[in-house]
This record gives sequence, C-alpha cells and structure tokens, in this order.
Amino acid sequence: VQLQASGGGVARAGDSLRLSCVASGRSFKNLNMGWFRHVPGKEREFIAASTWVGSNIYTTSYSDSVKGRFTISRDNAKNTVDLQMNNLEPEDTAVYYCNTMYSDGLGAWGQGTQVTVSS
Repeated sequence: VQLQASGGGVARAGDSLRLSCVASGRSFKNLNMGWFRHVPGKEREFIAASTWVGSNIYTTSYSDSVKGRFTISRDNAKNTVDLQMNNLEPEDTAVYYCNTMYSDGLGAWGQGTQVTVSS
C-alpha cells in the first residue's frame, strides 16, 4: 500500500487543520488505518485509528493527547482517511503520517506532512 499525506501547514493555537491521506495499491475497505506524528528527537506517536470490524462498520480510537480535539474519518470510495484537528496547540507541532495497521505491525511509511502551530 502506498500512502500520501497532505494538508499540513502553519496554524495558530486554537485553529483547525484537516489532514488527508490517500492510499493506493490494494483494497482499502478492510484496512485498519492510523495517524501518527513525529517530533525530531522523540518516538513516533500514535494519534488515531480507524479499525475495520466487519461489513461497513469501523471503530475509532485516539491517544489521550488528542482525544476530544481530533477526529479520524475515512471515505472508502476515495481510498482516503482524514484527520480533522481542532483547537490546535503548539505541542501538536510535528510531521504527521498515516499508515496501515496490521495485526503484526505497521506498513511502510509514506511521506508525511508538516504541521506547525504557533502560540
């Protein structure tokens, strides 16, 4: 699966941004998709996931650091998974990546998108 994230930019604290990730290379419907972020010098951090549980049913999960502010959504017709980020904080500054989440690990990392939040 090839992944391309986009939508990053510069924002002020309290602003909103919407990131999008398009996947190609295989059927998207039953893929578990996640968003992650990386700050240089720190471990890559899990942010949100959209998990397929069967049929057209998905569950979502979030890290405590973004719960209530970020929302993950997907459009299977477009092979996209989005991350709506509201009430941004300077601590949200990072490079954001999407990835596929398998039972035995993550897929290959694609190109991320930089988000910079000023106070």
